[in-house]
Amino acid sequence: MAYKIFEYDPILLNFENDINLRMNNYKRKKKELVGTSGKLIDFANAHEYFGFHKTNDGWYYREWAPAADEVYLTGDMVDWHWFDLQLTNIGNGVFEIFLPGTDRLYDGCLVKTIVNNSGRFFERIPLYIRRVVQDKQTHKWCGCIVDEPAYEWKNNDFVPKKKDICIYECHIGMAQEKEAVGTYSEFRENILPRIKDLGYNTIQIMAIMEHPYYGSFGYQVSSFYAASSRFGTPNELKELIDAAHGMGINVLLDVVHSHAVKNTAEGINEFDGTTYQFFHDGPKGEHPAWGTKLFNYNKNEVLHFLLSNLKFWMTEFHFDGFRFDGVTSMIYHDHGLGVAFTDYSKYFSLNTDTESITYLQLANELIRQVNPKAITVAEDMSAMPGMCVPIKDGGIGFDYRLAMGQPDLWIKLLKDCPDENWDMWRIWGELTSRRPHEKYIGYSESHDQALVGDKTIIFRLCDSKMYTDMSVFRHDADIDRGIALHKMITLATMTLGGEGYLNFMGNEFGHPEWIDFPREGNGWSHFYCRRQWHLVEDTTLRYKYLQTFNKEMVKFITENKILSSPAKALFIDQNCQILMYECAGYVFALNFNPNKSFEDYWLTVPTKGKYQVVFSTDRENYGGFDRVSEDYVYTSSVHPDNNAKLQIYLPSRTAVCLKKVTTPRKKSK
Repeated sequence: MAYKIFEYDPILLNFENDINLRMNNYKRKKKELVGTSGKLIDFANAHEYFGFHKTNDGWYYREWAPAADEVYLTGDMVDWHWFDLQLTNIGNGVFEIFLPGTDRLYDGCLVKTIVNNSGRFFERIPLYIRRVVQDKQTHKWCGCIVDEPAYEWKNNDFVPKKKDICIYECHIGMAQEKEAVGTYSEFRENILPRIKDLGYNTIQIMAIMEHPYYGSFGYQVSSFYAASSRFGTPNELKELIDAAHGMGINVLLDVVHSHAVKNTAEGINEFDGTTYQFFHDGPKGEHPAWGTKLFNYNKNEVLHFLLSNLKFWMTEFHFDGFRFDGVTSMIYHDHGLGVAFTDYSKYFSLNTDTESITYLQLANELIRQVNPKAITVAEDMSAMPGMCVPIKDGGIGFDYRLAMGQPDLWIKLLKDCPDENWDMWRIWGELTSRRPHEKYIGYSESHDQALVGDKTIIFRLCDSKMYTDMSVFRHDADIDRGIALHKMITLATMTLGGEGYLNFMGNEFGHPEWIDFPREGNGWSHFYCRRQWHLVEDTTLRYKYLQTFNKEMVKFITENKILSSPAKALFIDQNCQILMYECAGYVFALNFNPNKSFEDYWLTVPTKGKYQVVFSTDRENYGGFDRVSEDYVYTSSVHPDNNAKLQIYLPSRTAVCLKKVTTPRKKSK
């Protein structure tokens, strides 16, 4: 069968056998799981069978522990006696117990599982537990029974918006100003309205899946079916998601299926006493850089666990899709560590982990069966061909991939290259390079660039002057440069970088400091693990200018469908450091020159006619100098090179956007 991916990218014809292997593996594994006519949505129901389930006359508890000789349930209800409640082995590694009486277990009841493997007894957290809490004195984690009243959804008819998505990447715990861990309820009350006001139509929530170490940013998951109890109850998370839907905001879960925490007391590692229950045995099951455990994606029981996990988050909590973390680590045996993906042979070799690619295909198919409008985003730095091509066309099935080279570009320029040497072709190339027929999420920085040891863009631009010279009552050359370039970098990335856009919370106003989670080295302080919203609310500080710009930029670009419209270069002037391009009928001109403002610059436009500036980074309420007239109407003419051009004043470090007009407008005040 000839898949469309070969039409999209003819170079892949050289690797036709590899693409066919990809598809044959997917079809074979799917047939193993559901037969010739079954559906994954009917297979991915492990959470409805395993774990704790209340009936009219009692409670069932089931576990899959194939290497266990005996399994017991202990907890508050038996005063923590280990051997009072023994589960029955009912075959295929499944153990079960029925506890008569609906009050035998109760909301908040703490529980653990005791596993006997060849005479060795282990305390474990139940695999499918819905809530895990940490004892404040002993710091030990326990499973916690959830028996909350069923949440009554108010926005059941919400349909996710899949095009022109603007993602606000966020973390519940550090979203508040207080020096403490924020809650689901506080986020719903205080942060969601901010996000709505800023115009972002999607939130991507980090660190929801339970994790024992707060400083892991949620990327070392221990309990895959438990929403982090640090932030509140499951119903409070549902209320947050429901409220977001009421505001028209998509909610994505930052899902971690690429690895798991190696802890045995808190995680799923060695639940039944073996290393190979969920993970590869030996070195193959160990991530050399992260110190975590790696799933065996060829094992059907593991697929049952992970695919059911995706369905669980979508059906139980109404998440609208997922950002899949660590995809590069999954799809290569060496995890992409230190590899330069310079040619196609790097994608199709013995280093490619075909089993994980099959899992990602199955995951994307399942997600669409649960919700055809769901959104999936891949975090893959390698640019694996077909990542965002439909499965039926030979792809892996994601909607979007993160444009991970873009923040690297801006960091390298800011670190290593003087402003006057910035290469316009390099910027254009990085921001517009795409795999054919694949959609990207563009971004200039995410949480990765905000971590301690790194720097955000604004901090690289302004450094310590962020603390002393952000007053509106003075102008400092470094701050002026920082604000001007921050706006230009953001605008260039949003208009050129992808069919979607991502911002990490606080970066819209240039949050000045890094993120440092509480740890022994900083005295367990939360000072750098919060968002200082008061800075943007202080009218005497210049942070307000960046936020106003970001808000109006998002509004302008989303309303005019610029994200979903391809950009076309009009002229790239390396000597003057100017980018000119057209998108969705709008003409953008970005003057990155640090020293020169051009009074009568010949700007190339798509067609002859009258043009007017409709957006400018130099507006005074954006912290600029209002040097660009938005009332003046420019008339273009055709030049000897057959291009339509007009003369315009292009100030230094300024971006303008023009629109062809028939009736001139007056700039709104």
